[in-house]
Amino acid sequence: MSIVVVGSVAFDTIETPGRRVDRALGGSATYFSVAASCFVPVGLVAVVGDDFLDDHRAVLVSRGIDLEGLAVVKGGKTFFWHGRYGLDPNERESIATELNVFENFRPELPSSYRDRKWIFLGNIDPEIQLEVLEQSSGESFIGCDTMNYWIDRKPEGLREVLKRTDMLFVNDEEARFLSGKSNLVKAGKEILKMGPRGVIVKKGEHGAFLLMDDFIFYAPAYPLEDVTDPTGAGDSFAGGFMGALAAAGEPKGETFRKAMVFATASASFTCQDFSIDGLKNLTREKLEERAGELAGLVAV
Repeated sequence: MSIVVVGSVAFDTIETPGRRVDRALGGSATYFSVAASCFVPVGLVAVVGDDFLDDHRAVLVSRGIDLEGLAVVKGGKTFFWHGRYGLDPNERESIATELNVFENFRPELPSSYRDRKWIFLGNIDPEIQLEVLEQSSGESFIGCDTMNYWIDRKPEGLREVLKRTDMLFVNDEEARFLSGKSNLVKAGKEILKMGPRGVIVKKGEHGAFLLMDDFIFYAPAYPLEDVTDPTGAGDSFAGGFMGALAAAGEPKGETFRKAMVFATASASFTCQDFSIDGLKNLTREKLEERAGELAGLVAV
């Protein structure tokens, strides 16, 4: 089994009270790919400028990530984000966002990607997400991310995407905004009426819910003493979930539950270091060990 992810590859400058890193490798597709690569091969579809060097490629290739779908715009600059975190890592200030080549991104799936069973649509314009779906075989398990900006600006396009989505990934604020419900269980049930087979509602340090028609599952967050950099934690969560699900090969209740725990473990490793440094040497064995620790936290 292998996964195709469509999203962003970026350079991030990140400031925290204790440290600053400049132009570190980031982007939703990057975090997702590295986390998912612990389980299955990944094909990445994104766009970069020619400031994306061989050294950057080597980081992804070393994880077995296929870059056939990575387009390079000559003379262009890669998507750039500069953010600052306060003493509370939940407090984030965006200082600069430069879309650069990502602004006109129109993903094209290589022919070898079009019949993949597992596809993840990163947080991009719903109209572009639909374009990707039109290029696939139509027999894939589709995971999808979105945010309040698209919920507000492109509601009709997003509704069309949701009709073709198997698993939607949102945080608690997005779930409430999309559904119009303040209670998260009611919000999840309302979202299910829009078409997804399931919805995952992430609550950061308070864990995540998986809501489906026939069951609800909760996975606690792994308790970290120190959070170094939470950038990309949600994307890593999605990568861990989709990767574990694809490795299991069959999307059903038991595999969904296990994937939730692997997703939470993946996000925790991301938060322990800057950029993707917490994921670079991550293995399935390490994830299984942490997943076991998570299971022990709620055992009775």
